[in-house]
Amino acid sequence: MRVLQGLEPQNVFDFFEQICAIPHTSHHEKALSDFCAAFAKERGLEHMQDEMGNVIIVKEATPGYEDVEPLIIQGHLDMVGDKTAECELDLEKDGLRLRVDGDLISAEGTTLGGDDGIAIAYTLAILDAQDIPHPRLEAVMTVGEEIGLLGATAIDLSMCRGKRLLNLDSEEEGVLTTGCAGGRRAHCRIPLKRVSAKGTAVQLKLAGLLGGHSGAEIDKGRANACVAMGRFLALLREKAEYGLVEFFGGVKDNVIPKSADARIVIGQEAIEALKAAVAEFERQMKAEYGTADPNIRLLVEEQGACELQALDADSLDFVLDALNLMPNGVQSMSADLPGLVETSMNMGIAELKEDALTLDESIRSSVTSAKEQMARKVQRFIRRLGGSVEFSGDYPAWPYAKDSKLREICVEIFEKQYHRKPEVMVIHAGLECGILSDKIPGLDCVSLGPDLLDIHTPQERMSISSVARTWEYLKAILAHK
Repeated sequence: MRVLQGLEPQNVFDFFEQICAIPHTSHHEKALSDFCAAFAKERGLEHMQDEMGNVIIVKEATPGYEDVEPLIIQGHLDMVGDKTAECELDLEKDGLRLRVDGDLISAEGTTLGGDDGIAIAYTLAILDAQDIPHPRLEAVMTVGEEIGLLGATAIDLSMCRGKRLLNLDSEEEGVLTTGCAGGRRAHCRIPLKRVSAKGTAVQLKLAGLLGGHSGAEIDKGRANACVAMGRFLALLREKAEYGLVEFFGGVKDNVIPKSADARIVIGQEAIEALKAAVAEFERQMKAEYGTADPNIRLLVEEQGACELQALDADSLDFVLDALNLMPNGVQSMSADLPGLVETSMNMGIAELKEDALTLDESIRSSVTSAKEQMARKVQRFIRRLGGSVEFSGDYPAWPYAKDSKLREICVEIFEKQYHRKPEVMVIHAGLECGILSDKIPGLDCVSLGPDLLDIHTPQERMSISSVARTWEYLKAILAHK
């Protein structure tokens, strides 16, 4: 018996459970892409699957809708794969273990992938149904969204006739997203040197942080584990000499790191200074993050006498400067749209390799010039540390359109169904609408979706009742003439 069996709408949850059984983290979407292509082939639907794994499926209009303007339905195939330390699943090879708790669906020990698995489930359910009236539908399913909107950048949309696009990659029912920030990834590398160091090996683990999406949660005031661990190491440097052997934190450039690990070599005579630094650090974290991120804890494990290759003094300074001085978090708020983050930075991954420190950063801004300026800041700073920067995954902002017929339709139907007005907003998180609008001039876009909580974390949940209401809303939009 399937975990989601019996939930309504049955077809949507059936497809969602099938999707969750197929590994589809970023870079590993092929099996899900093949599943969608096979779905189209089995039903005799016109479709395209490109070399990257992007899929387009076309379903012609139902009777009476032949003259209605075609509609593009769009979502992405990949999910962020994150898990708890105790979870033994390999998300590149294993399916998810779903569970239901009241109105919420989650996955045991891992991200759920409701972002954006529910969009694909909705899409397949619509294409599979025989009783939903609609115009010509063009379902666009992309790969690599979570790692720089790669599929949307490369996809050929020449088979699409639609000038209207309904993006299903939003996470709050009752909110119509009509604009978003642009972004860019920065991969930084700082060369380092090592020397032999003797003393007591100590393993440090920073845990208990909430983490989250670097677009949706960047304004929540949560701590970044990589930055926080760098802060502790700088604090310890003021109290005692030590050698840094290992450092690693984060999973994706667009995810706020919720844990970081470091290994140091320190003299036995400095252990008390280490303990004092830990106590002071925890007091600082409680004072600054007691409300926004209350469960931060630094775990310390002494591992005994050793001789290891640690960073030399200059290299350690470079690492501490990079972790402590790199811009991180909200950089500016919009003066035009109150409450909207305009520009931000997220240190998503920090890793100490044998001969270098690498940092993967996510730059976001709704203003192109501000995004460019932030990239220049990163480049100049890293060069000061003797390093280099490679940029990738650049995508444009999706600007708010003053006139949008699709938005008017979505608002009108929402008011009829919910008896209240939806919230129409611009967000800081990145969506593929900006890139796709560049490919189809004049494309009219709106993004919507059901309630998803704590996306990109193992605490991710999806509301069953919200999925059902959004399904009815979606069908009403399709049926509009």
